Amino acid sequence: MNTLTDPAWKRRGASLIWDANALATIISPKKVISLRQCFALRDHWPKDLPGSGGDALVVAGLEGCLDVLSREDAETWLEGDLRSLIFSFQEEYENQAALIFWLPSGKKRIRMNSSTESYHWLCSAPQSHEIIELGRCLWAGAEPDLARILDSTERNSDPDGPAWIGLHHPRSS
Repeated sequence: MNTLTDPAWKRRGASLIWDANALATIISPKKVISLRQCFALRDHWPKDLPGSGGDALVVAGLEGCLDVLSREDAETWLEGDLRSLIFSFQEEYENQAALIFWLPSGKKRIRMNSSTESYHWLCSAPQSHEIIELGRCLWAGAEPDLARILDSTERNSDPDGPAWIGLHHPRSS
C-alpha cells in the first residue's frame, strides 16, 4: 500500500478526501462546487481555480450519486461519465491542478482488499450488502499508483488509523 504525506495532492492529480480539516486547508467551504456544476464546467474550465491558491477544484456530491444509483448503474457511471470528467480536467490543466472529491463518509465506506490492494465503496441501504469496485471503475487497473493520503500532523501515522484522510491518484489514464 502506497502512502502520501506530501501536500502535492492538493495541487495535482485526482483525490477523494473526507477529512474536514484537510478540506479547510484547501478551500473555503463556500467555494466547493457541486458535482452538477463540475459537469457543467467540462466544456469551459475556468482559468483560475478556487482552491489551493488557484491549483485545485473541490467537488461535493459524488457520495450522493453513488447512494442513489444501483451498484451496476454506479459502476457504469463511474467508468464512463466520471472518468471522462477527470480526463477532461487533467487535459485542460495538463495535470498541473487537482480535482478533489469531498466524500464526508469516505473513511467509513471505502475499503481496501488487502490481498489485491483494490478499493471498494460500501453501498448504502437497501444495497448495503453490495460494493462498488471503486478502484477498477475510476482508475482502470492503475490502482498500484493510488496512495493513501496521510495527515502528517497526526501522531498516529497508521495508514488505517486517524491519519488516513483520503486517496490520491497522480494521473488517471
